[in-house]
Amino acid sequence: MAVDPIQVEVAYALPERQILIPLTLAAGTTAVEAISASNIASQLPDIDLAQQTIGIFGAVCTADKVLADGDRVEIYRPLRKNPMEARRERVKK
Repeated sequence: MAVDPIQVEVAYALPERQILIPLTLAAGTTAVEAISASNIASQLPDIDLAQQTIGIFGAVCTADKVLADGDRVEIYRPLRKNPMEARRERVKK
């Protein structure tokens, strides 16, 4: 019995642009396998999965998370500033 492939996206957001890479992969593919298949590291060599968190639609997940059809795997950049602190600074201004 053949299993239909799944459609997923790998996403990475920079301050000036967002990168979305659509992929068609085999059912049972994990988040880290999708990132590897996207070849995003060749476009953005600063990505370091050992240091960065990944997630699916804003929910943090592990690299071995098996993907479902329609999932978007997101690679999160390290925060430059604590969001609470940044909000406080904006309010003071």
